[in-house]
Amino acid sequence: MRHLLKVHPSDNVIVALTDLSKGQTLTYEGETYILQDNIQQKHKFVTEDLNTGDPVIMYGVLVGKAMHPIPKGGLIHTQNLKHAAADYSGKQKDYTWTPPDVSKWNDRTFMGYHRSDGRVGTANYWLFVPTVFCENRNLEVIKEALNKELGYGQSEKYKNYTRQLISMYESGQSPDTMLSADLSLQEEMFHTKRLFPNIDGIKFLTHQGGCGGTRQDSAVLSKLLASYADHPNVAGVTVLSLGCQHLQMDDFKQEIFQRNSKFDKPLLMFEQQKSQSEESLISEAIKQTFVHLVKANTQQRQPAPLSKMVLGVKCGGSDGFSGISANPAVGYAADLLVGLGGTVLLAEFPELCGVEQELADRCINKEIAAKFVHLMKSYNAQAESVGSGFHANPSPGNIRDGLITDAIKSAGAAKKGGTAPIVDVLDYTEPATKPGLNLVCTPGNDVEATTGKTASGSTLILFTTGLGTPTGNPVCPVIKVATNSDLARRMADIIDIDTGDIITGQTTIEQKGEEILEYCIRAASGLEKIKSVELGQDDFIPWKRGVSL
Repeated sequence: MRHLLKVHPSDNVIVALTDLSKGQTLTYEGETYILQDNIQQKHKFVTEDLNTGDPVIMYGVLVGKAMHPIPKGGLIHTQNLKHAAADYSGKQKDYTWTPPDVSKWNDRTFMGYHRSDGRVGTANYWLFVPTVFCENRNLEVIKEALNKELGYGQSEKYKNYTRQLISMYESGQSPDTMLSADLSLQEEMFHTKRLFPNIDGIKFLTHQGGCGGTRQDSAVLSKLLASYADHPNVAGVTVLSLGCQHLQMDDFKQEIFQRNSKFDKPLLMFEQQKSQSEESLISEAIKQTFVHLVKANTQQRQPAPLSKMVLGVKCGGSDGFSGISANPAVGYAADLLVGLGGTVLLAEFPELCGVEQELADRCINKEIAAKFVHLMKSYNAQAESVGSGFHANPSPGNIRDGLITDAIKSAGAAKKGGTAPIVDVLDYTEPATKPGLNLVCTPGNDVEATTGKTASGSTLILFTTGLGTPTGNPVCPVIKVATNSDLARRMADIIDIDTGDIITGQTTIEQKGEEILEYCIRAASGLEKIKSVELGQDDFIPWKRGVSL
């Protein structure tokens, strides 16, 4: 078992891979350190005496400055280190990339759903979309009517659990007896067979927008909903509108065809204020959707080259191991996919703070780098205008597990994108059209980021986590990658891949990256039971372009 790791040769901090004790003497790369503090696993100590204002370097970049003197072997924490990041501008130097060897995947395919515009989905969903929050209740009624009857309902075990409590109450048993009772959580299956085996699910994008707020909010929401309607994992769309809201049906339809002039999926549109009654609206929407589901079910998976895969990379509930196990392993898988002609989307702009210049230099031209710099600076300025900023991004959980500053968090988060050149920078909801690594402007917030990444075209998302998070997406399967094996064991019901063996030295980043790519190929073919999909974690939060980190 390894105890220490210096991530980059120029770093002046070392990561503790196990819990270390004050006074312990350790030798690393020929240098001896006497620890001045207890160092918990995932936290860091400095390799030299630091004075007030001295820089702290990790991942080879500035991640903070000492607020007080820190002795060699001393722990860095929020009381002695403040966030700092290097300034940045446009592209300053050329970037040369040597792709990894991808020869053994050159002839590989995945089994996907081919769309008429040439894109390939990894799943086949039917989508219900409200143009305004007033229709959320009607969507819930339709969801209740369709999902269980067609075989897409969730487990009944918690309903059965509640029934047991009701039975105890009705029989006169006391609350203390109920609390101490060993109740059953066995599955109670209602309908195990799908009526439409080639339809992976019926999804409902309920939201709180479409009216009220600003017209700009509704315009952004229209682009977002249009991107989901156009998504390659979607077979068809049913749209419900009230009629008087900001986001009008015609505007939404126009947004779809502006995005994709070749859009030819079924688009069923219903307006409640033109309907005879709520009952007629809902029954007609169910009937027409059912008929089109019959047609959509005729689509079947067909072989597709790996170049047709669009992989989103995301982290959430991050810890001090994220940047040294799961994120670089996902980054290596991303490099493999780029080498095969595929597309990778790296988002979360607040979590690219401190590595902006490196990313700008990786852009393939000055125009793309300038767009990235503009989006980053305007986003941060907006946050600072209300008294915040990118520096406020780390959560209490991040900090407890070793991510002391945003720059430390960000430098590790950026590793998910690998090392490939950046071929494009996309604003929120802009579609990815260029194979290779793309940057997508979204918040760092888990659901807002996955929502936005899917809008740009991700057909699979690799989501790394060190603390655990149940985030999913309605139409893009979200694969959870644990940074440590303890998490993978404790939250096995939500974790798909464990990269903790990188920390213990049992495998390498490259080997784990290859394993992750193989998992993605199986997942894209419908051959893996992805936990977020199995649990129905269909999280969807539109970003209003306000201050969200």
